[in-house]
Amino acid sequence: MTLNPAPALLDLRQDVALLTATLIDINSVSGNETPLADLVEAALRAIPEYTVVRDGDAIIARTELGRAERVILAGHLDTVPLPTVEGSLGTVPATWESGIPGEGVLYGRGTTDMKGGVAVQLALAATLFDYGREPDKDVTFVFYDHEEVEAVKSGLGRLARNHGDLLLGDFAILLEPTHGTVEGGCNGTSRFEATTIGEAAHSARAWMGSNAIHAAAPILARLAAYEPRTINVDGLDYRESLNAVKINGGTAGNVIPDRCVVEINYRFAPDKTPDQAEAHVRELLEGFDVVRTDAAAGARPGLNHPAAASFVAAVGAEPKPKYGWTDVARFSELGIPAVNFGPGDPLLAHKDNEHVDADAVRECLRALRTWLVAKV
Repeated sequence: MTLNPAPALLDLRQDVALLTATLIDINSVSGNETPLADLVEAALRAIPEYTVVRDGDAIIARTELGRAERVILAGHLDTVPLPTVEGSLGTVPATWESGIPGEGVLYGRGTTDMKGGVAVQLALAATLFDYGREPDKDVTFVFYDHEEVEAVKSGLGRLARNHGDLLLGDFAILLEPTHGTVEGGCNGTSRFEATTIGEAAHSARAWMGSNAIHAAAPILARLAAYEPRTINVDGLDYRESLNAVKINGGTAGNVIPDRCVVEINYRFAPDKTPDQAEAHVRELLEGFDVVRTDAAAGARPGLNHPAAASFVAAVGAEPKPKYGWTDVARFSELGIPAVNFGPGDPLLAHKDNEHVDADAVRECLRALRTWLVAKV
């Protein structure tokens, strides 16, 4: 794999699909965001209409126009690790299926998750004030690090702690891939460990012990029989899921296991808190030792806010629920209604053939610019 050298400066005014390819060529796997963050910061500081603040590898750029409304456009700079399978197209540097830059399908790590969205943010920031026009809302652009790793490292979380006042706004859009459709809110997620205890013994004399793995069978049976619910929240139907995702037990091939742990993941609709989700799991698994190990609240759609309604109208497609957890939940915690909207198929995120169509990136930029820029 030959990496293209990083440019000395980012050209934010090139075609947004070509800008996406440029961003992909700058490897920014989580923990290695600094080179890309440096270029983003420099490009934004060159635009006089913005006040720019940097915290680690996260950057905030804000207009100060005194508008009645402020909207936030946010995206993360990092990607998951590069594919390990030789010959994978969803890697770095980017490649064009057509062989012609800017035409057709673009392959590379981050095409959908989410350098296509980041390119849209940057292109929008560069052109908001073209031709004597101005946005009819104040705008805050947020670019942050460490989204694809554990929550404690989140660059957006760090910004909320260190510069919470700069993240205030009336409405937020997270440019995660949504196939160019508004996806409101997101499900919450929680993880649990259900543990069974037995008694070790030689497997040749199994009757002398008690098999903890066998004792976990009712846990698996209840989960297998569980029928996930679909819950309407503010007009959107959120489908839940509750599954065993890992099981661990046993010490050797000739020992009756004395302990077994079933790890469970519950994706719950945003009508409930993590504590309410925990109560639901405990009710299902009554009689077993259940410990919650992790939880993140979901976010309600927020589509009843005037800014959200006008944005949905500008996009022109029926909004959908977001089943996975995204950082819209962090904005929700700040009291800011938020939606997901970005180019690319979310089902391609993290895959070895990750790709996006150039026109999908262009259409996303067009929709946002149409919504934000006052008519002349």
